[in-house]
This record gives sequence, structure tokens and C-alpha cells, in this order.
Amino acid sequence: MAPSRRPNSPVRLTMLLLAVAVGTTAIATTLPSAALAQEGILRRWSLRDLFIPRRDPRVDPYIYEQPRAQPRKLRRAPTKPKSALGAVSRPAEPAVPVVEKLPDARVVLVIGDFLGAGIAEGLTTVFAENAKIRVVDKTSGSSGFVRDDYYNWPEQAKVLIEQEKPAVVVVMMGSNDRQQMRVGDNREPPMSPAWIKEYTARTETMAKALSETKVPFIWVGMPAFKSAKATTDMLAFNDIYRAATESAKSEFVDVWDGFVDESGAFVTSGPDVSGQPVRLRSDDGINVTKAGKRKLAFYAEKPLNKILGITPQGTEVAVPASLPQATPGELSVPGNIDRTVPVSLSDPELDGGTELMGGNVAAKGDPNTPGEKLIVQGIAPVAPPGRADDFSWPPKPLPAAPAPETTTAIKQ
Repeated sequence: MAPSRRPNSPVRLTMLLLAVAVGTTAIATTLPSAALAQEGILRRWSLRDLFIPRRDPRVDPYIYEQPRAQPRKLRRAPTKPKSALGAVSRPAEPAVPVVEKLPDARVVLVIGDFLGAGIAEGLTTVFAENAKIRVVDKTSGSSGFVRDDYYNWPEQAKVLIEQEKPAVVVVMMGSNDRQQMRVGDNREPPMSPAWIKEYTARTETMAKALSETKVPFIWVGMPAFKSAKATTDMLAFNDIYRAATESAKSEFVDVWDGFVDESGAFVTSGPDVSGQPVRLRSDDGINVTKAGKRKLAFYAEKPLNKILGITPQGTEVAVPASLPQATPGELSVPGNIDRTVPVSLSDPELDGGTELMGGNVAAKGDPNTPGEKLIVQGIAPVAPPGRADDFSWPPKPLPAAPAPETTTAIKQ
């Protein structure tokens, strides 16, 4: 009789349960948790997972992260500075060589306000290479005719002329005069009738003070401003300056057209002295740039050269104190000028004379004149020998050339 099986012992049952628990744990540990799945961490399984517990995934060498795509970095195009937007690249202006002035260089004295200082800077550039001309800036930026208690120009101008001994004076002011002015015991608003009357009187006093010094001067007018009201006032100022200057037998220089457009409106940019578009005025619409200062000097350059005796070629000529007066009807022509005698495009003999304009002309209708024969009878005058229309055969001999004139050099 076969022996009956003994039920499982407690030891074997315990071992079986332990094996099942280990297997369940191994399978559970091999599956990614919800948190790890969200983090995108993948686990590599091996047999060691059955017997060795899994360590911290952050330090486990058998755990690796799936490589993630790096975010693309957007590259922005390099931005230009605001000052360069809309600007045209131009070559740098060559530096103007400055020569040392001679001890006896003639002085161009510039007086006025801050715009007068601008034209002084421009004139310094104009005469930088002329050792015989020196520009002296004696302007006062906040001065004018209204605040004579701050700076009295008629008095100060005489003092400056006595100190500098200039050959010519340049005046430019008026930018600070759009303010109240004390007239007697009252304060008059700008551009009122009493204000304009007093301002005109002070301007005439200034022109008279300059005229009494016997030094020639030019008065440079004001340019347009950005403010429409200021532009209107500058037009009125220029009329006052022009009248006072012409009453003193001097020259008024009008610069208005150089700082407005075709319609007469204020412009910030415009052509410079060489015709290239540049910025002439600053953002406030009052001050002028370096190119604007040079343009102001451009307008004053021609009358200054005339007073100083400077020719367009840059050479200097002596300017006499008084020019000889020609009698009425007489043409005053310098004697030491080389010139070519005027040549007529037509033969003067066709009208019966041998002279050009002003000569004796034969009476019209004379049938013996070559012109009448050609027009009425169709008979052309006989061509001189050698001319293109001389068809005589055999050819006529050419007249003998005159002997050249000999001149004797005069030794001084």
C-alpha cells in the first residue's frame, strides 16, 4: 500500500510565499511609476532586479533619461542705432589744415548772441588756411537788444573795436529778443507797437555806433525757426536790421533762403555749401549744426572777401580808399589787362564799312555796297585768295605775311 502524501510543511509554504512576494516586487519595480513616466525616465531591466533592490533613480547608473530636444534659440538681426536710421553713409570730411596766423594778420571781429558764435565758428573754418586773416569771436550767448541792462551792445561794441583793431566787423543777433522789454516805467510785450518802436531805435543806435568807428561792418540776418510764431518774428527783425544797416551805408546779408524749403517753411535738413543733403538745425529748431554754421559763413564770405580785397582765387589785392569816378558816358577800363580784340562772326564789309558796332555805316539802298549787291542782284563779293570759296584757277598767290612785331622787355 502506497504511503499517503504529507501535507506541505510550514517551512515549504513560507518559502513559496516568499518567492511569490519577491517575484511580485521585482515585476513591480521594473514597471515605471506614474511620476517617473511623466518625467520621461526609462528603466533598463536586468536579472539583478530580482535579487537586488533598485536604488535611487537619480544616482542609479542603470537608469538613463531620454534625450530631450533643446529649444531653438531665435537669433535677432542686429539693430542699427537710431542715429543711423535713414542716414546716408558718407566719407569722413577731411580735416581742414590750420595755419599759424601772422602777427600782422587782419582781424574779423564777430559780435552777437549764440547764433553769432555759430557764424564765428564757420568763418574760422573758411579762413583756416589764410595766415593773413584771423577771426576773433567776442559774442555773448545770452545777449541781445532787449536786456541792455545785462549787456549793452552799442557801448561794448566800441570797446571791443578799440581793443581788437579789426579790419571788418560781423554782427548777428536777435535770437534772445522775443521777450518783454522795459520802456520807461512799463514792461511792453514783444512785438507790440511800443516794443517795436523801442527795438528799432536800439537797433539804429547799434548801427550808428559801428558806423562812427569808421570800421566797415556787415549785418547777418536771422534764419527761420521751427516755431511758426518765432519765424514770423524773425522776419520782422530782419526788416528792422536791414533798414538800420542800409541807413548806416553798410551791407545786410540775408541767409533766409538757405534754411527754408521751396515754399518758405522751416527745414531741419537741406543742402550744404557743396550741395549735399545734410542736417542743418538741431532738434530744438533754433540752434545750428556744424554744417549749418558753415552755411551761415558761406553767405557772409562773399561780402567779407570784397571788403578784405580777397579775389575768388584766394589772392589779396590792395583796396584803394576811394575809386576814381568815370565821367558820364565814359567806360572806365584798367590799362594793364590782357584781352582779345572782339571778333565778328560775319564780314563787316558786307554792310559797307570796315568797323564793328559804332562805325560809320553806309546808307541803306546804296547799290554799290557788297551787301546790296548780294541781296538785290545776287552777286557775291570776290573771295580773297586762299579762302575756302576761292575757286579761281590757277590759284591766286597768297599775300605775304606781315613781319612779326618785336617787343623790348622793360626791366624794372
